[in-house]
Amino acid sequence: MRKRNNPEDSGTLLDRRDPDLKQRDRQGPGGEAGGMGKPFSRLGLVGKMKRMILWLLVVYVSIPFIVKLCPSIQAKLVFLNFMRMPDFIDLKRPLDQGLNHTHNFYLEPETGLKIGVWHTVPAQMWREAQGKRGDWYDSTFSSTHSVILYLHGNAGTRGGDHRVQLYKVLSSLGHHVVTFDYRGWGDSDGSPSEGGMTSDALCVYDWLKQRLNDKTPLYIWGHSLGTGVATNLVRRLCDRGSPPDALILESPFTNIREEARNHPFSMVYRYLPGFDWFFLDAITANNICFASDENVNHISCPVLILHAEDDAVVPFHLGKKLYNMASQSKSLSGHKVHFVPFPSALAYRHKFIYRSPELPNILSDFFGSAPQQTDDST
Repeated sequence: MRKRNNPEDSGTLLDRRDPDLKQRDRQGPGGEAGGMGKPFSRLGLVGKMKRMILWLLVVYVSIPFIVKLCPSIQAKLVFLNFMRMPDFIDLKRPLDQGLNHTHNFYLEPETGLKIGVWHTVPAQMWREAQGKRGDWYDSTFSSTHSVILYLHGNAGTRGGDHRVQLYKVLSSLGHHVVTFDYRGWGDSDGSPSEGGMTSDALCVYDWLKQRLNDKTPLYIWGHSLGTGVATNLVRRLCDRGSPPDALILESPFTNIREEARNHPFSMVYRYLPGFDWFFLDAITANNICFASDENVNHISCPVLILHAEDDAVVPFHLGKKLYNMASQSKSLSGHKVHFVPFPSALAYRHKFIYRSPELPNILSDFFGSAPQQTDDST
């Protein structure tokens, strides 16, 4: 006689064989209780996004207060001297950058503080320059070739690629090029400040004047932040009655507050209430002005302004505004004041004006000399 199974016994036996069955039966097909796995996943994603947005909002609101409480941060953002691009350059060896007619040396603007300097001779001297030391380079200043003191902008060093390319162009045109790293930049000692940068430029200028005869032209060329240093320097030179032969401003601005307000990094805060108080006043608190718009009223030498229309770092309209101020300056009355724009189609942006094939003619017309394109076999 066959024994009939009790349904309750079967259930008990089944549960005993598969103890997880009841738990799986309570779960939906997604493995989540009640079959709500996907909605819960979506809710988790939304929660993460909300937390991320909240975190970004906290950072956005905190930055202005941090800058206001620690104005030294704003000074670092103006100078960017901590950024060495590229950082593997040995500044003692300009030869590594293709400058085999360049001498590296150091000057002391102040006791115990040295700054690194490069002197590139005109390209036609490059063969003679091979293997020569500092004394030979100093002796070349007795030639009739003009000298350009180049003042670079923020970030990087005197060995930055676009700077090196400009040295080569100017050297090929028959100019000596002397450039240096301000205190706190490159392998120069010290910490950056507007006053220190101007003092360093004055030191190198005076060093040059001691080696040049009165007939050798000495021009000052500033780029970007270096244009602020350049106008500071030339104003001091004019005040003491010894202006340079000309001033060239590449991608200049009017003053540092106006440049900071128009800088692309300021875009996310530009329309924030209290922008000036949070950010621009922090710059002023560091005694950083670079007031070229004021300086042009005290400068008495020819001025050439070069600016690309597609410059996103120093907007074109600031260079044009500075030119308008300079052209109306009483101290510049009777001096050349030229403005040369470069169309956006050329894509020279902030630091590639050296690529212009018109640059030799622009400079020769401004300097009043014939272009001297020479063999640049360097």
